[in-house]
Amino acid sequence: MQIDQSKLHLMKVDPRVETYTVGDDYLLDRRLVEADCFGSAAHASGLARIGLLSQEELRSLLEGLREIVLLDRQGRFEIRREQEDVHTAIETHLTRTRGEVGKRIHAARSRNDQVVCALRLFGKWEMLRLSSSIASLARAAIELAERHEAVPMVGRTHMQRAMPSSVGLWLGALAEALVDDLALLRAAYELNDQCPLGSAASYGVPVGLDREYVSKLLGFARLQNNTLYVANSRGKVEGAILSACAQVMLDLSRYAQDLMLFTMPEFGYFSIPAELCTGSSLMPQKRNPCVLELVRARTSTVLAEHERVMSIVKALPTGYNRDGQETKGPFMAGLDLTRASVEMMELTLRGLEVHEERLLAGFHPEVFATDRALELVAQGRPFRDAYREVKENLSALSAVDPREAIRRKTHAGATGNLGLEQVSRALQAHVDRTESEVRRAKEAFGGLMGLEGPAVL
Repeated sequence: MQIDQSKLHLMKVDPRVETYTVGDDYLLDRRLVEADCFGSAAHASGLARIGLLSQEELRSLLEGLREIVLLDRQGRFEIRREQEDVHTAIETHLTRTRGEVGKRIHAARSRNDQVVCALRLFGKWEMLRLSSSIASLARAAIELAERHEAVPMVGRTHMQRAMPSSVGLWLGALAEALVDDLALLRAAYELNDQCPLGSAASYGVPVGLDREYVSKLLGFARLQNNTLYVANSRGKVEGAILSACAQVMLDLSRYAQDLMLFTMPEFGYFSIPAELCTGSSLMPQKRNPCVLELVRARTSTVLAEHERVMSIVKALPTGYNRDGQETKGPFMAGLDLTRASVEMMELTLRGLEVHEERLLAGFHPEVFATDRALELVAQGRPFRDAYREVKENLSALSAVDPREAIRRKTHAGATGNLGLEQVSRALQAHVDRTESEVRRAKEAFGGLMGLEGPAVL
């Protein structure tokens, strides 16, 4: 049957297709209401700047968008499945409450640059929250390391006793790892901090939009220049953010594993607060470190969310593709799981009890074998000869005071010279940058929406 092309726009889409294509977007988008209203406010301001909206129309739209934000904060703004997404829900509300002008807000804009803008703003705000949480955990690690800087702890390689170490060194390593993670997150933040609005459906529009003006209104650091690259970068930016999240989770998982091992009764180096442990449905005596087990498991989940995003975009042609919709869920989930895991680890560290007597009991003479070999080297022996002599006479080794052993290692970063001050300075620099970005985000949001800032900040 030949289809009359002039009547294609009148044909209805099969409801099953609509259900399939909408997916969970209408649910996920409940978290994008403020971001989309903010982006729409900036877009409307840009339209007014070039004469496509009057000042009266702009004022009406800004009032309507602010109203939606307030309704959303009260839990009274609904996105229905038949509306498909937050963008339709907002435009429908504006048209119902503000009349014809509501239909004009989408001029010179595509769903493509609209959703990318909302996700960039969402990602920006969520990364600032995550950065603050990571910094708080790093501070907890530093404070605990400072309190137990001189408490000996057996250092391990291959999980076997290796050399004298300390609780301070172990916790200081976590703090430094988290500072590095903040640097990775900062790099992802800077990649995300560019405005996509005005790119439309990948190829711009034949209207003289002032894209730089809109970018500044939204508080972005810069404009994303190439209109086609805006579409191509969807998934790439989310993937970079999730990659940083994965690094955070890998560090948390390592320390969760350590804590599960070292809090076992057979070790007893540390104790986790009872309120952070769960019981058994069968065994009355059990105190299970379920939080730590789930941090370990959810590390795999965040890694999988990152892989999901990368797998979706790996072979897409240039320009907008609906596949990009499937990156939204894993992006949100990965950010949420990472921040929640960071917060749980901070609770654990801040309540951690250190049992020095059990830590000291873990020392046996062979732990000092390497130290003894290096003492012989200091007396003039070639290292290989000293190594062989100690190895052949392990049973003759005598115990050394572990506290003295860790004090003697005074080079940078060793147990007798942890350098926690420089870690604290590096951490504070990240905190200062985050606080500055939070202020900038709040000022931009307040300038357009007349509200103090995004609810999440």
